[in-house]
Amino acid sequence: MDKKKILIVDDEKDILLVLEKMLIAEGYSVLTADNGKDAITMAKSKSPDLIILDVIMPGMLGDEVAEKLKEHPSTKSIPVIFLTVILKKTEEYEKDHTIAGNIIFAKPFDSEELLDEIKTLVETAAV
Repeated sequence: MDKKKILIVDDEKDILLVLEKMLIAEGYSVLTADNGKDAITMAKSKSPDLIILDVIMPGMLGDEVAEKLKEHPSTKSIPVIFLTVILKKTEEYEKDHTIAGNIIFAKPFDSEELLDEIKTLVETAAV
């Protein structure tokens, strides 16, 4: 069975490294980008099964990246999980990780909860 591919997009190198190690340990194939422009290019060329996307990045915000991905036929159905520092943990739990129909986790994130959400989305997308 092919490994599921996850694209992580964050301008913080330590977040990229932590997520990459965590996902590889779970058996995923991992791609990384540190900006929105590269993320869009990579998503179109590599067709990841899921994208984990930082909200606040220089040059292009995460919601702009997600909007551009949803406009393109080859990337519009890729599920996205947003990570952000602009959301408090209490707000994340009050909203059950969802804002405006988007899955969102506050930084610092709970690894187990994030992994559970990733597994759910990847399995749902595969059906």
